[in-house]
Amino acid sequence: MPVRGNSVCLPGPAGNHTGMATATLSRSKPRRLWTYTELRAARPETNQPTELWHGEIVIAPAPSPGHQSVILRLAQIFDAHVTPRGLGKVYLSPIDVVLSERRVVQPDLVFIARENLGIVQDCIRGVPDLVLEVVSESSWHRDRIEKKALYEQYGVKEYWLVDPDSRTLEVFALVKGAYRLHAKATAAQTARSRLLSGLTVTWPQITP
Repeated sequence: MPVRGNSVCLPGPAGNHTGMATATLSRSKPRRLWTYTELRAARPETNQPTELWHGEIVIAPAPSPGHQSVILRLAQIFDAHVTPRGLGKVYLSPIDVVLSERRVVQPDLVFIARENLGIVQDCIRGVPDLVLEVVSESSWHRDRIEKKALYEQYGVKEYWLVDPDSRTLEVFALVKGAYRLHAKATAAQTARSRLLSGLTVTWPQITP
């Protein structure tokens, strides 16, 4: 079937090509790319996990009860280590971390060191010192590949990956601009932070 520009030539009745009808193909609309400023002005505040990835809106399903339970226990462990020592602040998702106008993420847990608390404003406007993601089946590739590369690019000093399915805790430390595996723990093994000296986590602490 010949195609001319955006038009397709269609045969007339009974396959007679002498009377050609013309149908116009609709043009696909270009994707809308947002800035964070535009997104906040156009959309109401929501607890639905919403991120900006190169300006494109990414909306994830709400976390499962099991996912939330793991995050809550991790937050309790981190906060019990950070707050009494005056090391900084610990925050939980959903909270916007604005790395740039077109790159906004909502890590499951964020730590901001005391000396960097100036980035905590109406949201977190800058690079956190530590971020943690609890991996789910739908987020495995995004957390392990895409977000890991993003956090490395922006200079997040430590990245924790927590995988409930494999019961694995991984801690990546930024060394000379690249992530290196600092600790890996399964079952009753202990994962240790490089950034927060003395902070340790085991699976029995964070799972029922």
